[in-house]
Amino acid sequence: MEDELEPSLRPRTQIQGRILLLTICAAGIGGTFQFGYNLSIINAPTLHIQEFTNETWQARTGEPLPDHLVLLMWSLIVSLYPLGGLFGALLAGPLAITLGRKKSLLVNNIFVVSAAILFGFSRKAGSFEMIMLGRLLVGVNAGVSMNIQPMYLGESAPKELRGAVAMSSAIFTALGIVMGQVVGLRELLGGPQAWPLLLASCLVPGALQLASLPLLPESPRYLLIDCGDTEACLAALRRLRGSGDLAGELEELEEERAACQGCRARRPWELFQHRALRRQVTSLVVLGSAMELCGNDSVYAYASSVFRKAGVPEAKIQYAIIGTGSCELLTAVVSVSLEGALPPPALWGGTPRSSALNQFTLQKKKK
Repeated sequence: MEDELEPSLRPRTQIQGRILLLTICAAGIGGTFQFGYNLSIINAPTLHIQEFTNETWQARTGEPLPDHLVLLMWSLIVSLYPLGGLFGALLAGPLAITLGRKKSLLVNNIFVVSAAILFGFSRKAGSFEMIMLGRLLVGVNAGVSMNIQPMYLGESAPKELRGAVAMSSAIFTALGIVMGQVVGLRELLGGPQAWPLLLASCLVPGALQLASLPLLPESPRYLLIDCGDTEACLAALRRLRGSGDLAGELEELEEERAACQGCRARRPWELFQHRALRRQVTSLVVLGSAMELCGNDSVYAYASSVFRKAGVPEAKIQYAIIGTGSCELLTAVVSVSLEGALPPPALWGGTPRSSALNQFTLQKKKK
């Protein structure tokens, strides 16, 4: 009897698997892929943008910029990207609650479109300030997507795949880095005349997300807990899981909804005031700080200078740069594979959906 049922269930399972895969790709291509892409493409036109800045300044004032000021202007162009990321990270929370996960990712592309326009017309306008503003805007886009994409994917995936699906953000980041390095080759868009088009090419991943993500469901958790729409939540679950038994997952969501009633969103400094959250938040701060302070991201922006100082032949520098991105991509794929191979949280006593904050809220209500 089971053998007779298997063929009829298999196509349905494959369809739901494809929807989940499309959801991962649609969220990732305009999300953390965009972050990695904009992180690496700025390296290829380093000398061209420095020359453009110097020529623009000379055309305005009649005098060229000293070398140390050219380097300062270049450093500002590079560093405005992480500064925009900080603003985007602060904006991500309110956006995710107000608009929802999917709509936030779609609205986030406004920053990419604006930046692409600024990049594309910066040389014709003779304005290096447009490049600076564009870098700030793509940074805001990266800050929003890096926070909301894992949230959206984690809430859309089944609990046995939740860890691996959320970790796919790392793969898209590394893939974006490699693609930015490849597109920045001199044979493609890395030439002295094509750098505005290279910077503006961030519009392509954004357009792909705008075309694909509206066709996919919103996060079921957001629809039930934040919107209170049970029917929409069930419809999203059916698209993501199929027409099987959804009672267990819906019950988990209802429990979380009851735990969250009457609770407002916690401010960052309030998270350290609760014992149930203090250790988790501290761990995240330490790990996140270690990852950022190791200088990994800055290497991609200054890779050409590093390899040039190291004595790598000029003709081979661009290929050595692609090698650095490929190493990160390989590491990300291996890490996500190992994450997917681990048993689900339910097997080792964890809570697959309820966070430490929800546990704290339930204990408080019981008291």
